[in-house]
Amino acid sequence: MTLEIDQSNQMSLANQFLIAMPSVLDPIFGGAVIYICEHNARGAMGIIINKPTDMTVSGLFDRIDLKLENIPDSHPIGKRLVMFGGPVQDDRGFVLHAPIGEFSSSLKVTDEIAFTTSRDILEAVAAGDTPERLMISIGYAGWSAGQLEQEIFANGWLTVAADVHILFDLPMEERFDAAMKLLGIDPLMLISEAGHA
Repeated sequence: MTLEIDQSNQMSLANQFLIAMPSVLDPIFGGAVIYICEHNARGAMGIIINKPTDMTVSGLFDRIDLKLENIPDSHPIGKRLVMFGGPVQDDRGFVLHAPIGEFSSSLKVTDEIAFTTSRDILEAVAAGDTPERLMISIGYAGWSAGQLEQEIFANGWLTVAADVHILFDLPMEERFDAAMKLLGIDPLMLISEAGHA
């Protein structure tokens, strides 16, 4: 596990995947892979990257009165599914994207990945100025100060450095297994509780 230290000497899980252990039976977080966008002394936030909604990007744009003006109907962006990013603010859209652009409300996660909450990125997509890599979600996952650390120490999550290919390119149903394999773990070999001698 590679952790970075932020300016306040706190361990940071930003740009890491959180992978739910089999013991996590929660309907929202069970089987989830979460990309951590921010983690500091105030808490953490991330996006579930492997739980799609039944809404397409085109359907989302219809809801918010945006038209995919310069993108033909056959373009795959309109057919892409919007992700269920988590239970916090699940009435708002959030965008993970690369490369980083000039948007009014963006959080730079790495030199290559940003998390944007402002409508201007969706307007750019509608106008045909789509970032090379893009994931749109409704809602996000959030933890208060110390909460995520407690869940990790209670064996609720595994962590591993994020892989951009898994984040943006792999089909959603392959992301959990691929994230586990980053740790050298065969998902079929995991059991829900560790044995005790």
